[in-house]
Amino acid sequence: MSADVKGGNEPYDDINITPMLDLAYVLLVTFIILTTASVQGVKVNSPRTLAANQLAKPQTRAVTITKEGTVYLDAYPVTLEELSQRLSAMKAANPSLPVVLKADARTQYQKVTEVLEVAKKLDITELGLVTQREAQ
Repeated sequence: MSADVKGGNEPYDDINITPMLDLAYVLLVTFIILTTASVQGVKVNSPRTLAANQLAKPQTRAVTITKEGTVYLDAYPVTLEELSQRLSAMKAANPSLPVVLKADARTQYQKVTEVLEVAKKLDITELGLVTQREAQ
């Protein structure tokens, strides 16, 4: 017999790792796609402060107000009534619902206060305002 040919019941002394590497590459690509897809929200120009902290948590909902005054819940445009209804449903599922409010620096102050009133009516106590750190 040749050295490469094994008998019926003889064990192999080498392992084919190609299927395991294929699985590792598929998992790697899946994790890369999932982490980039989990970023939510609408791009706005946030106001700058000296004390900006990272407020986002995994179950955090993002309310965004653009400079035109459009309100978004995560990445979906909503009216103030729809915002109230959806946040109310989310608060029922998670009583300590964390919410971050991102507003463009040029947003009308009235729109920000209207969103804050919705959060107050729903008794959302974990509310953060998103800012950017100023360069020193």
